[in-house]
Amino acid sequence: MRALVVLFSLMLSMSLSAAEKLPVVTSFSILADMVHQVGGEHIQITNMVGPDADAHTYEPTPDDAKALLSAKLIIKNGLGFEPWLDRLVTSTETKATVISASHGVIPRSLDEDGETVPDPHAWHNLANAELYVANITNALIAADPANKADYERNSKTYLKQIYALLAEAKVKLGSLPPGNRKIVTSHDAFGYLGQAYGIDFMAPQGLSTEREPSAAEVAALITQIRQAKVKAVFMENIKDARLLKQIADESGAHIGGTLYSDALAAKGPASTFTGLFEYNLNTLYDALGRP
Repeated sequence: MRALVVLFSLMLSMSLSAAEKLPVVTSFSILADMVHQVGGEHIQITNMVGPDADAHTYEPTPDDAKALLSAKLIIKNGLGFEPWLDRLVTSTETKATVISASHGVIPRSLDEDGETVPDPHAWHNLANAELYVANITNALIAADPANKADYERNSKTYLKQIYALLAEAKVKLGSLPPGNRKIVTSHDAFGYLGQAYGIDFMAPQGLSTEREPSAAEVAALITQIRQAKVKAVFMENIKDARLLKQIADESGAHIGGTLYSDALAAKGPASTFTGLFEYNLNTLYDALGRP
């Protein structure tokens, strides 16, 4: 009888440990969704910068520090996107594995206040998003090899969605009239998308939303918009729209809608990464698809 009780206790503890989920911390909402798509039911995600929030200006909380200490895996974007996370990882001395989802991306280099820096917004090119998914999948398998088959299956399913979007983007953005390929957004977040489809994105702010443009820079952009006959100005979900509205009013460009740049929407079609990309794609096409 006692042997049966011991065996039952052992089986119970084994089933409990099998039910435990891998604790993963993600730096911002777009990554959190990508990781969820691959990890599914086997992981417990704690995300730091939420929907409609700005990762460039984020200040970590004590709860973030606790989450890092409890995590087995920390997934960040990399390319200098989250310097605050790098500092928090160092200060907490967490034992979690830290990986960059953007590993392997060939970064765009931009001039930011006289310094050459990598553009971190690589997810806006779906060819790079494929690398993100591969890096996330490999990291989850390394941290939790028992569920390798599920992670690989989820990854393949997710990549099918991304490939379908790639085909749609090629058709829609590839068909934009030549005169409608100059676009203004709040900050320089869409360079990888522009690079992929021959679109020139201009912005009053640089790579980071922390830097406020000077009056002279705004005036120069308005002149550039007029000279280039830019058709539309697009707002962003993470930014105050007042400056963009002023630029649209003074330049004569119309407001083409809202684009989702560095964060998912809290609800609605852009509340997942593939939903965000499709929403941006349709917003651009609806505003610029006709001559």
